[in-house]
Amino acid sequence: EVQLVESGGGLVQAGGSLRLSCVASGFTFDDFAIGWFRQVPGKEREGVSCISSSDDWPYYADSVKGRFTISSDNAKNTVYLQMNSLKSEDTAVYYCASVLAVSACPRPDWTYIPSYDLWGQGTQVTVSS
Repeated sequence: EVQLVESGGGLVQAGGSLRLSCVASGFTFDDFAIGWFRQVPGKEREGVSCISSSDDWPYYADSVKGRFTISSDNAKNTVYLQMNSLKSEDTAVYYCASVLAVSACPRPDWTYIPSYDLWGQGTQVTVSS
C-alpha cells in the first residue's frame, strides 16, 4: 500500500522546537517530491516547504524561512521538518504530501495542492504563547 505517515507533532511553548517526520511506504525515494502543508480550522491549507530528489534547493513559505528546515533520509524513506523558534501562529495540523512518479517540486507553484497525489493523515502542532 502506498502511504505517507506523519509523526512528531505535539504541544510546545513559543520559542521551542519540534521535528516532524513523514515516512513513505509503497514507493521508493529514488525519485521523490515531498511537501509539507498546514491547515487551521476555517482556513485554506497552505504550503510550508517542499523537497525533492532533483531540485537544487528546497522551497519554503516566507512565513517559515529561517526557522524551519526540511530534509530527507533516503535510506529511511523519510522527510523531516525541523521547526525552530515556533510561534503561536504556527499552530495547525501539518500534512505531508507527495507528487508520485516525479522528482521535482511542482512548478511553477510548489504550493499548488492539486499537484500532490498522496497525503498523510496529519499531525497536530500546538504552540502555546
